[in-house]
Amino acid sequence: MKKYLITGLLVWIPLVITVWVLRAIVSTLDQSLLLLPQAWQPNNLIGFKLWGLGTLITLLVVIATGVVASNFFGQRLVRTWESVLNRIPVVKQIYSSVKQVSDTLLGPGGQAFRKALLVQYPREGSWTIGFQTGTPGGELEQHLPTEVVSVYVPTTPNPTSGFFLMMARKDVVELEMSVDEALKFIISMGSVAPDAARN
Repeated sequence: MKKYLITGLLVWIPLVITVWVLRAIVSTLDQSLLLLPQAWQPNNLIGFKLWGLGTLITLLVVIATGVVASNFFGQRLVRTWESVLNRIPVVKQIYSSVKQVSDTLLGPGGQAFRKALLVQYPREGSWTIGFQTGTPGGELEQHLPTEVVSVYVPTTPNPTSGFFLMMARKDVVELEMSVDEALKFIISMGSVAPDAARN
C-alpha cells in the first residue's frame, strides 16, 4: 500500500505544482486587462471573462515592444524615453537601478548566471554550487588583494534566496554543466545528479 501511495504522489505532486504555478502566472498577467479603460475591458465587451486573454495580450505587447526597440528608430525612441525618466528625481534612481539589474540578468551581453561554479562554502572542505554573477570593479577592485569573481550561492530548496560572495578566482572551479542542470541539482538537494555523460 505504501509503495502505491508514494508512486501516486510522484505522479501527482509535479503535475499539481506545475498547474498551480502556471495558474498563478496567468492569473497575475490577466490583471493587465485592468489597465484598459472600463469600456474596453473584454468582460464588458463580450459579457464574460476570457481566462488567459490578459496573458496573451501582455506577451504580444512585450514581443511588439522588443521588435520596435530592436530597430534604429526604436532604439532612438528608447534612449529619448530613458533621458526623460533620468531627469525626474526619484524615478531616476529607481529606474536606473532596476534597468541595470535587468540588463545584467537578462541582456545578451550580461554575464550573470551564465556559469556554474564549484566553491568551498561555508568553510574549507565543504563544497557547494554557486553561480558567477560578474567581477567586482571600481573601488572594490582596488581594495581586493587578488583577482576575484562575484558568486551567488543559492540556498536549497529555494534558490531565490542565498548569499553573495566575492571569492578569489583561483579558489573556484568552473563547471561544464549548464545553469539549468546546476539549478536542478540544488533544488533537488543533490538527488538529481547532473548529466554524467558529458565528455
